[in-house]
Amino acid sequence: MRLRSVTTLLATLALAFAVSATAEATPGSGVTGTILKQKTVGDTDYVLREVVIQPGGYTGWHYHDGTLYAYVKAGTLTHNSADCGLDGPYRRGVAFTEPSDTVHIGRNLGASPVVLEVLYVLPHGSPLSQDAPNPGCPF
Repeated sequence: MRLRSVTTLLATLALAFAVSATAEATPGSGVTGTILKQKTVGDTDYVLREVVIQPGGYTGWHYHDGTLYAYVKAGTLTHNSADCGLDGPYRRGVAFTEPSDTVHIGRNLGASPVVLEVLYVLPHGSPLSQDAPNPGCPF
């Protein structure tokens, strides 16, 4: 009976690791960011950052602990939410907002770089973004 308990425990652990492996974050590719300015006022961090997404690049699934305000300086950003729906595309000259705690991905499906100016308004000490697993979308 003891061997069976150990075998059951090992099988359960193996299943748990397999499940957690499929729910891992999706890292981005072809994305660079440069902080242009940052300031803390009270309990809020304000970070102005230029983000460049190369053709074929993507941010990976993620969310933010605060609100983001973005302006597209160049290119076209394809922006999808966790329900796999398209809430973009955002073209050059367009501004948009990303609400806090909303899982999404940004992709560059075009032939030229996407350049964004992004203002992050975050609780003091928060990371710029939090990784999230792919919610089941085919991209």
